[in-house]
Amino acid sequence: MDTVKFFEWVTELFEVLGVVAMVFGFVFAFAIAGRSWFRTRNGGAAFKTLRETLGAVILLGLEILVAADLVKTVTSSPSLTDAAVLGMIVLIRTVLSLSIQIEIDGVLPWRKALVSSPQLLARAARGSGGDATSDASQP
Repeated sequence: MDTVKFFEWVTELFEVLGVVAMVFGFVFAFAIAGRSWFRTRNGGAAFKTLRETLGAVILLGLEILVAADLVKTVTSSPSLTDAAVLGMIVLIRTVLSLSIQIEIDGVLPWRKALVSSPQLLARAARGSGGDATSDASQP
């Protein structure tokens, strides 16, 4: 098998893996949400679980498809058109990934540490590696 055929095969494999990850992930997400609903009988919690899981599945699929596009572009004959197409695909998928991540977390990724654990961030800024109990004893 020559190199070109090998990389075409790898590209197709990545594309199939991206689609399979999303399809199985969707089924898995609905199963997890159903399990959450049956355990808690809380529709809001089940819906939140479904949204978070579906978002993670879509992010995973997008990342795998970006890898396929990278392999395809790098292994094809280099041209400015191919590079521009890859750039647009990566830009669109990055914006999609960012918006999905914001939708899941409810906050910009680079602000997540400030919202989720301000004490952890403060401890890291002070250079203290101890646990929360050691922080309480310090002035």
